[in-house]
Amino acid sequence: MAEQLVELNVTGMHCNNCALSIHKLLEKKGLGNILVDFAGEEVKFSNDNNAQLPEIIKSIEQLGFKVVDDPLTHMPKFYEKVENKFIFCAIFTAPLLLHMVFPWHVLHMPMVQLLLCLPVFVVGCLHFGKSAFHSLKGGMPNMDVLIFIGSTSAFVYSLVGTIQNLGEQYQFYETCATIITLVLLGNVFEKRSVNQTTSAVKDLVKFQQVNANRIIDGTVEVISARDVRPGDILVVNHGDKIPVDGDILEGSASVDESMLTGESVPVDKEKYDKVIGGTIVQNGNFRMIATKVGSNTVLSQIIELMKKAQAAKPPVQKLGDKVAAIFVPAVILISLITFVLTYFLSDTGLQKSLMNAIAVLVISCPCAMGLATPTAVMVGLGRAAKNGILIKGGDTIEAVANTNYVVFDKTGTLTTGKFSINDIKVEDGVDLEHIRGIIVAIEERSNHPIAKSLVDGLKGLPQIRLILRSATEEKGLGMRAEDVDGNNYFLGTGKTANENDFNLSLYKNQVLLAQVAIDDTIKPEASALISELKKMGIVPVLLSGDRKNRCLKVAKAIGITEVHAEKLPDEKLTVIDIYKQKGKTVMIGDGINDAPALTKADVGVSMNDASQIAIQSARVILLNTDLGSVVKFLQISKHTLLTIKQNLFWAFAYNVIAIPVAALGFLNPMVGALTMAFSDVVVIGNSIRLKRKNITR
Repeated sequence: MAEQLVELNVTGMHCNNCALSIHKLLEKKGLGNILVDFAGEEVKFSNDNNAQLPEIIKSIEQLGFKVVDDPLTHMPKFYEKVENKFIFCAIFTAPLLLHMVFPWHVLHMPMVQLLLCLPVFVVGCLHFGKSAFHSLKGGMPNMDVLIFIGSTSAFVYSLVGTIQNLGEQYQFYETCATIITLVLLGNVFEKRSVNQTTSAVKDLVKFQQVNANRIIDGTVEVISARDVRPGDILVVNHGDKIPVDGDILEGSASVDESMLTGESVPVDKEKYDKVIGGTIVQNGNFRMIATKVGSNTVLSQIIELMKKAQAAKPPVQKLGDKVAAIFVPAVILISLITFVLTYFLSDTGLQKSLMNAIAVLVISCPCAMGLATPTAVMVGLGRAAKNGILIKGGDTIEAVANTNYVVFDKTGTLTTGKFSINDIKVEDGVDLEHIRGIIVAIEERSNHPIAKSLVDGLKGLPQIRLILRSATEEKGLGMRAEDVDGNNYFLGTGKTANENDFNLSLYKNQVLLAQVAIDDTIKPEASALISELKKMGIVPVLLSGDRKNRCLKVAKAIGITEVHAEKLPDEKLTVIDIYKQKGKTVMIGDGINDAPALTKADVGVSMNDASQIAIQSARVILLNTDLGSVVKFLQISKHTLLTIKQNLFWAFAYNVIAIPVAALGFLNPMVGALTMAFSDVVVIGNSIRLKRKNITR
């Protein structure tokens, strides 16, 4: 059975370390492509055994979370929201902190401090204690274990001092309350910040949540886009979002497709043109027939692609995952060692020893390591998507780092793919009108760009039409056909074509009838792209099935020196393999004829319009046919990887420095809790910076 991406709605997650607990659980069960988004309350993973799903859900709920069918119908109770917990705790914590500044007698009374701290401690036990207990029970201790042990130690120490009336030096209720309140504040910031990193998919989902005007028996009824079925006739007016994919039956309009392609200039659409669900009609109106609905629309496929992409980890994350897995037990051990050494080898006493140990617990932060990679990947993928670049996963971002070669297909990639007929050379005794008729009859059966251009170019010219019995396409060669009289035809390049300006040959029963000279124009931005790649230290390569002289002509015009011409699809694989052995190789093609080569390269980039085969074969899809997207893709990938490395450096450096400083007694637990609460925000903030960062440098 093929692997499917399973999505679960999980409530009760309040920060990244809740997400880490679920992540570790799913990893233990051998599941792949795991993504746990605590802010969006989503859990995704690949699963090839649906029978295992109930057991997975049960295991998640045993960790203390709740799997729900629809997050929109499951509204959290007032006291379940982390924001409300923080406000409640802050109200009681503020007076405890005031007693450290103002000498008000009532605030120094042990019973008053106990009564102020107790509600905060109860919230802390329910919030952190529940999560800590379930994580320990599941054998996957998380950061809540550290917070719970630290705050409980301060509370119990103070409570014993109060009961035994040992004096003010035993009163650390403010430490307990402040730890809980500040960590809750960190949770609030963390949740809000992470929400900003996942905005790209949510923005695309909003484009799906529209109504449609369906025509039934001459009347118009308004329905949800989810209820549209293939074959329905829809009316789309000025300002409307097109509800689903389809073809225009009547009317015309200018359509804003920027949400898919990143291209701000509207596209003119008229009768017979295809339109894409989620795009916006800026001017005009039309009637359309729905062809693709639900999960089959281009927009749905893009959303699904992005969701899978977010779950694909780059290899650089593995180091962070390994450290996070042993982090909590290691910190508890360091805290115990700190207490023992401080108490027994110095004269600081029980109070100072306990405070040092608690400071170690609350200043350490495994969350920053867990957030370092996914937040940067989600922002990077989102920025790329808004520029019409679909990247299949964080692992692709790392795969294009240090690219050595970019291999280009010619037709439709470096050239426009729109051909014009320069000349038709017919053999002696052959009628030109008859040749035109044969060419049109054969090429009407093909979807290749050259075929469409030939048919368009010969339309309206005098011709004698031919009736065909069958026609088949041979990839990389051309078309073979048979007419009703049993004559066999071949129209294509073939290895036997003459090395001249005539690049297509037409044969009837293996006898040459005519040769056709066609020309394709180079994209205006192709030369600038090649120049930019060379500046980046990347070697551009041209790989095509077209005639050598034509390939050399294009290569010379735009500055490519390495050319491989007249290559069939299987021969292209060999060329790609040679370059892969020399260095990191990216292949850019149209996603149809080049599907095998796109798959073979380290990273395949499709210049196609998100056709199904492009989505399957390429790891990157450029919805905008402007070649500038190639450089933008490489730049976004480079800066996303740089952001990940910066985040991981901060996460490791913070803990490496902060834990020893706390162990040596230079930080009290309250300062430690404040520092820990904001360490996550630093990582997330650096990731969010990628949204608007200048990536041209």
